[in-house]
Amino acid sequence: AGGGFVMGLVNTALAAAALALCLSEREHVCNALAWRDLLPAALAAVCVAAMGASWQIDSRWSGLLLAVLARALVEEPFLVCPVNPAAGLALGAVLALLLGAGVAFGITSSTLLSLLTQSIIYAVFALGVGVLLKQNGMVSFGHALFFGGASYLIGILLQLQLMSAELAILVTLLAVTVAAFLIGLVIVRVPGVAFGMLTLAIGQMFFLTASRARGLTGGADGMNIDWPSRLFGFPMSQMLKPATMFLVCWSTLVVVVFLLAWLMRTRFGGITEAVRDNEERARFIGITTLLPRAAVYALSALVTSVAGVLSAMNTGFVSPESMHWSLSGVALMMVVVGGFKALWGPAVGAVV
Repeated sequence: AGGGFVMGLVNTALAAAALALCLSEREHVCNALAWRDLLPAALAAVCVAAMGASWQIDSRWSGLLLAVLARALVEEPFLVCPVNPAAGLALGAVLALLLGAGVAFGITSSTLLSLLTQSIIYAVFALGVGVLLKQNGMVSFGHALFFGGASYLIGILLQLQLMSAELAILVTLLAVTVAAFLIGLVIVRVPGVAFGMLTLAIGQMFFLTASRARGLTGGADGMNIDWPSRLFGFPMSQMLKPATMFLVCWSTLVVVVFLLAWLMRTRFGGITEAVRDNEERARFIGITTLLPRAAVYALSALVTSVAGVLSAMNTGFVSPESMHWSLSGVALMMVVVGGFKALWGPAVGAVV
């Protein structure tokens, strides 16, 4: 069933490509249409196939739905490239959420869903590394610190029973962000390879600390994370099911990408890109360059810590290996494979 569903998605991807070519042939569309603007159309077509496979709709009816979609997009070009960029982002997010729902209910193999969930978690991790490279132009070899550190911190808070699990998640994300901002105020002053070596040194320092603090972290054996019976009002046993966990991780990835895309369109995104391209010229026009660089470093750490929390939920376990520099290297390779110019590139690289 899973194989047939995947083949259905592949066939629909080809149909979406054909739809894009048909749209590009329209004179009133192709003059102002870039390939990236066809993404909503492609996502919509894939969603049709996902829902068709999930609800076991005959392929002829799926084809009819695709034909109606093509007709609507040709007659109303604003559905392909909305005038309002925010509306385009929202439309893409909604279609991506529908796609995730179709995959979750269309794939019956628990093993395949577990593998996809793990890839989505690493996609969020790689997204954090990619944001730093995209907006700051800096390469970090120590981002596993924030990935494993978030898992350790939430595990310790739950073990000590100082607060509820929901509050522990919020405190963990806030603590990692503030700590990264303070670290960033120091290390972002150093350019190039030296910055990467500093992140590597800091990450390995905390790796060794977690490996030797046996009484607090369990040392090299790691520690189990004791989640409560209910989280955000939902039974934990239900949330840990493969389909539900995939939906949680996929929805988190979509929301993070949407918020980052919106943030990069604001003045903050413009300032950080100006500082990245030419820091000296940015200073000449009155921009303070230290705070934006540190803020981007903290933002990337926040995204990475979200992946750490998802990993803690998915596995219920954390070990020092989750903070080792080699994991940072794997995330960096994901960014290289998917590319960092596009915001969603690292996530695609992680899945690949």
